[in-house]
Amino acid sequence: MRTSRKLTVALACAEDAWPHPDWPAPDDPYVGRVVPLTEPQGAHEETDVVVLYLEAPSTAVRELPATDIPVIVISPCRDTEVIVEVFRAGAGYLIEGDYCTCFLSSAVVGATVGHTYLSPAACAALQEGARRMPTDGEALKRLRKLLSPRERQIMELLSTGLGAQEIGLRLQLSEKTVRNNLSNLYAKLEVRGSTEAVLTWLGFRA
Repeated sequence: MRTSRKLTVALACAEDAWPHPDWPAPDDPYVGRVVPLTEPQGAHEETDVVVLYLEAPSTAVRELPATDIPVIVISPCRDTEVIVEVFRAGAGYLIEGDYCTCFLSSAVVGATVGHTYLSPAACAALQEGARRMPTDGEALKRLRKLLSPRERQIMELLSTGLGAQEIGLRLQLSEKTVRNNLSNLYAKLEVRGSTEAVLTWLGFRA
């Protein structure tokens, strides 16, 4: 998952609140520059990804930039409803203390190719929210049967927050093969990308 150039990240964060002052490291293979933002809406066109650090993420969706630039929200909040709301809006969600800076860099790169990363605890919260939500179990079963066994394997891993490269490593497939499978299953599920696919797979949209 390498890029031809290092990425520029716009960081919207209250003063002294950012937990990773040494990120990105000089040898970070993906992220080259972090530019501070005073307003989440102020990201300029040279920005590859916006990272929002929010102590009170109930404001997260309201503060998401109204642009096509991908967004990752970082917060100490583990509230399932907040995480679902942010994920529905198309942003990644990393819970503070639940990831390392290498994961953060991977999330930034993944965001540029349309993958919405969740840290492990955020994934668990999303799945718990799906379990608690009333849904049509038969409709969900019919939907899942549209996929081949391999596509179902890939969706299970996608819904745990893994991207195409990580899924390929788990299943001993090339990243290109995983991406081809993802394109096929998106078409079958009638979704536009990984966020909608995961919500559909977990029953939020069934």
